[in-house]
Amino acid sequence: MPRLPSPIVLCTVLTAALALAPIRGTVEGAPSVALTLSSSAFSAGGDIPTRYTCEGKDISPPLAWSAPPAGTRSLALIMDDPDAPDLPAPKTTFTHWVVYNLPPIAGALAEAANQSSLPAGARQALNDLQRPDYVGPCPPIGRHRYFTRLFALDVVLPDLDRQGPARVEAAFAGHVLAEAELVGLYQKNGR
Repeated sequence: MPRLPSPIVLCTVLTAALALAPIRGTVEGAPSVALTLSSSAFSAGGDIPTRYTCEGKDISPPLAWSAPPAGTRSLALIMDDPDAPDLPAPKTTFTHWVVYNLPPIAGALAEAANQSSLPAGARQALNDLQRPDYVGPCPPIGRHRYFTRLFALDVVLPDLDRQGPARVEAAFAGHVLAEAELVGLYQKNGR
């Protein structure tokens, strides 16, 4: 009968193998868990409640996300409308909200998030109205799609407070570890 290695030898070999294995946040060969983004206020592809629009309180909806991948140093969130100004003939993408340097452990933003209620270190950049805050959906005509995208980044961004969405996206280009998206729809009453 062959002689088996002692438990101490097996433990030493296994420890050495694990030390050499790549660290990815998941077991090698196992499917990775995707970053997800959701809201308790509306479902993916569903209607955004009036409360979060120009016809309501014009406050940000509550958002929640899954744990970002290993190596994430910050998160960035951008909400925009690619159907502006008119869905049948869009001419531009209008950015409603930009938040960056969200800590990876945050996990959520409460309803009506603003600079004073954001997690420590998080900042807002300028939206397309040149304001550093949330501006809710307000399509001039038709039913528009509103994309809220969350990016897990391997960097903490520099101060971009007086910059717009294009500058923020340029700053994190090449640093995205994962991305999640939540799409909501909105059409103004009677339009």
